[in-house]
Amino acid sequence: MTAPKVLPDKGNTLEKLFPVKKPVIGVIHLKPLPGAPRYDGQDVREIYAAAVEDARTLASGGIDGIIVENASDLPFARPDDIGPETVAALTAACLEVRSAVDVPIGITCVANGAIPALAIAKAVGARWVRVNQWVNAYVANEGFLNGPAPAAMRYRSMIGARDVAIFADVHVKFGAHAITADRSIAEQATDAEWFDADVLIATGTRTGSPTEPREVEEVRAGTNLPIVVGSGLAPEQVPDLFKVADGAIIGQWLKQDGRWWNPVDPHRVETLMNAVSKMRTK
Repeated sequence: MTAPKVLPDKGNTLEKLFPVKKPVIGVIHLKPLPGAPRYDGQDVREIYAAAVEDARTLASGGIDGIIVENASDLPFARPDDIGPETVAALTAACLEVRSAVDVPIGITCVANGAIPALAIAKAVGARWVRVNQWVNAYVANEGFLNGPAPAAMRYRSMIGARDVAIFADVHVKFGAHAITADRSIAEQATDAEWFDADVLIATGTRTGSPTEPREVEEVRAGTNLPIVVGSGLAPEQVPDLFKVADGAIIGQWLKQDGRWWNPVDPHRVETLMNAVSKMRTK
């Protein structure tokens, strides 16, 4: 099903970022950063070294891109409470990763830190940022979160970062969507495109939980933007999901024992990318 055009065609951002069909983006879940409740005083050089090791394992296994995320900073701060210590440490980690591998990188600054992520992306030369709630609003674990698109797009323009793409979740996991329950997923996808996102993400319900092909199709019904799967991809799900999705972001399955806080497992990376390679040749 082709969605009606709501804006002039901006082209396919995934094709601009990646030289392959169905790109796969691996996630680096950073250890707790200074200022986070679970940070125990660990030497930050050890945090950055672990990130670099994960990045090299992902890149050598054929992953097409890497997204760096302050995933261990639980409980996550609300966007207005993300401090300079988080921005500084995430920037330093991204610089280390950026210098260690040649694949393009992106930024996620949780929770919903669109403006901090854009600042980091500009500073380190990252190509995109992921924003969990780009438009509308929902009730997250952190409380009521508004879509930051209007302020974030003005900030992106102000710092000269128009080349940093926006990857926006639609009906994001880990949230209650009662506020927009009267509007379909397709309508919410249209909203994200209208507010100038570049790539949309279908996420499932929890980290590691499979995204259903039906959810991707519901997003597709409301947008002409490329759509990636944002959660739960495993090799056995690649054939069905890659029939409807344009790529994927994957974190947890690639880790040792399938636990997101563990290091990346090179055997799992190889297994997943073998499944992806079969789909690319069809």
